[in-house]
Amino acid sequence: MSDIIQLLPDSVANQIAAGEVVQRPASAVKELIENAIDAGADKIQLIIKDAGKSLIQVIDNGCGMSLTDARMAFERHATSKIKKAEDLFAIRTMGFRGEAMASIAAIAQVELKTRRYEDELGTCIIIEGSAVLSQEACSANTGTSISVKNLFYNIPARRNFLKSNPVEMRHIIDEFQRIALANPLVFFTLHHDGQEVYHLPGTALKQRMVHLFGNGYNERLVPVEEDTTIIRLHGFVGKPEFARRTRGEQFFFVNNRFIKDAYLNHAVLTAFAELLADDTFPLYVLFIDIDPSKIDINVHPTKTEIKYQDEKSIYAIIRAAVKRSLGKYNITPSLDFDQENSIEHLITSKPFEQIVAPVIAFNPDFNPFTDKKADRQVPYFRDTGDSSPIPKNWDTLYEISKKGPETQHEIHTEKIIAIDEQEISKSSERQFFQVHNRFILSQIKSGVMLINQQAAHERVLYERFLQQLESHSGVSQQSLFPQSVTLNSSDFELLRELLPDIRALGFDIREFGKNTVVVEGVPAELNNVGEHELLEHLLEGFKNNQAILKLDKRDNLARALARNAAIKTGTKLSSEEMNLLTDQLFACQMPNVALNGKPVITTFTLNELAERFEK
Repeated sequence: MSDIIQLLPDSVANQIAAGEVVQRPASAVKELIENAIDAGADKIQLIIKDAGKSLIQVIDNGCGMSLTDARMAFERHATSKIKKAEDLFAIRTMGFRGEAMASIAAIAQVELKTRRYEDELGTCIIIEGSAVLSQEACSANTGTSISVKNLFYNIPARRNFLKSNPVEMRHIIDEFQRIALANPLVFFTLHHDGQEVYHLPGTALKQRMVHLFGNGYNERLVPVEEDTTIIRLHGFVGKPEFARRTRGEQFFFVNNRFIKDAYLNHAVLTAFAELLADDTFPLYVLFIDIDPSKIDINVHPTKTEIKYQDEKSIYAIIRAAVKRSLGKYNITPSLDFDQENSIEHLITSKPFEQIVAPVIAFNPDFNPFTDKKADRQVPYFRDTGDSSPIPKNWDTLYEISKKGPETQHEIHTEKIIAIDEQEISKSSERQFFQVHNRFILSQIKSGVMLINQQAAHERVLYERFLQQLESHSGVSQQSLFPQSVTLNSSDFELLRELLPDIRALGFDIREFGKNTVVVEGVPAELNNVGEHELLEHLLEGFKNNQAILKLDKRDNLARALARNAAIKTGTKLSSEEMNLLTDQLFACQMPNVALNGKPVITTFTLNELAERFEK
């Protein structure tokens, strides 16, 4: 029997490795930009076409490569970062495994142009599917320009699994933002389909955050700084009042490498304890500088997970530093009696000995049984500071006693009759009562019924929005003054993806320049909500549902808008509003189930109530 175990060809092995390293265009973007940073570049250009499916080009002004290095860069496990196993615990560069370039070249058409500063000519290499088509000298600028075309062209199954262009572009923007935050001194630009998305000059970290997320973030940031023998921590956290419903703007960097760590994230959330509303998450961009020998970054193919030798101490340092910064910059509540307006009126500039006690004078000869005219001449008592007598008509207060009993009886009878008529008119209709502005209470044949008003309204709106998405029948309320809304690049790409469905709900929105839209109309049910707040909450709810529930796009959109537009707990409702809401609820297909799967209606039978009293 012949042997059946054989070595895989390099091209097949590279394609298998590419399945771990390059999952989508954003993965290739991350690897290429990190290589440019490792080359010492301070100016990096990223050019994208068709969300990275047609072209990913990275141009940098780094050190460049020689002819031999340019060819070796595409070999598996070829790297300049490590030479022995001990170097794995002293890594301060982004890449080190030597798999990225070989993996990208195995599944795309790659063109590399590079030149060192001391060389007169550069090198041009063209590779398709791990096969080198050409390698020759060429004229090139100092640094490296690498173009990745037709990603997954030779693996159609992988290419079919890619999402739509807006979705893939959002992943590219996420990777770009992480690298741009970690390297604020590097000049970055991002172009997509001929349009400039980002233009980020080298600057301080705070300004880099403002350039990435918007000008409004300038007032939202609180600096964090802590230097210990274990780690050095620096960065910014957001003020509690600007917390959002998603975890999108939360970044941890260890030695300038972006990581995902739920344990350290919990340390930050603990520092914000009792300062955040329910289901909201703070913004933070925190950098941890630590001795590379104290961590292991070689635990995941994407290098986004790290193991620490003393993670409990790091947890305690992060929690204490964030909490101290929130207190230092007066984010936590405090009392300042020197500025308390409520007690300023108690302070007087006069010495206490100058305060004169009031003196009361009275008539010792006053007789209440004397003539009325005499009584009015001298009041019973008065303040020495005011000589005005008691009003003369005080005795008319008792004139009501002069009315006959017949008149009083007639007035009382009229009131009783009016109440009886009102009660009789109500008895023929359903009666609703609001309990603590939260529940609707009504009597039913078997007992009583309690309805959660917010959950009920969410269910009504959710089914209505789903129907509008199917039939494109949303009604728009036109704005008298259209409002322009500017979003960050990631949210703008998401809005572009959702725009057809958002218009079906009744929104009248059109694009207006870079990352800006003009809102000319909103759904009729939402005309009392600000346009910017409405769009921001809608996108936040959509991203939150997408991360947790993995819903269909239309289902997700209807759910997010319903939760945003529904009446909230604490809203006072009139009898007519409670009546209408109840009718709409029982007209739904699933009136008993809320959007979160919990019950909307709870009933108590007469037997259950009787048992409670018997206990």
